[in-house]
Amino acid sequence: MTKNLTINQFLDKCIGEWKSIRSTHTLTFQEFENSISKIYIKHINPKNKKVVEIFKNYKLSLNIKSIAIHIKWQAISDWEDDDMSEEDETILIFLPKDENSGIVLRNKGYTESFISSSNYFVDVQNNLHIKTFYKSTVSEERISFLSTHIRSRFSTIRNLENNSVIQTSHTSEIRNLASLKD
Repeated sequence: MTKNLTINQFLDKCIGEWKSIRSTHTLTFQEFENSISKIYIKHINPKNKKVVEIFKNYKLSLNIKSIAIHIKWQAISDWEDDDMSEEDETILIFLPKDENSGIVLRNKGYTESFISSSNYFVDVQNNLHIKTFYKSTVSEERISFLSTHIRSRFSTIRNLENNSVIQTSHTSEIRNLASLKD
């Protein structure tokens, strides 16, 4: 029987460079997009000035028990005729209520571009679930480790007004093992 992962252990498993292959289905327009990305995930010190700024934006006192990670990505999408390239980054701060659940603060939203917070929990199968309420949508994501170096992410975006599904996506991610040697 496997032991449930704590949020610390789950995030430790995520550190590194990942190659991501994502398929997004926008149901409202009956369109789909495929993208390939490089994702870089690393821990950052909870006293980092960017982390401190996020706490200020939420009008919260700095919490040293928080776990902060920095995520940066470079994506190439087939959305248009010409492949589009995009780069961005975000900081996620996990504030545990207990070993397996809590709140995530971020410097900007994923679905709607403003600061947002989410609820998270790690379930008994060691999947991380993140749920974020925005002004007009709700985003739900599940991240699973299929093996030590392969992750799978499923997400849905729903309209808050009528609970209809707007978009779904599936992402497969493979860790770059050479990045672990740095």
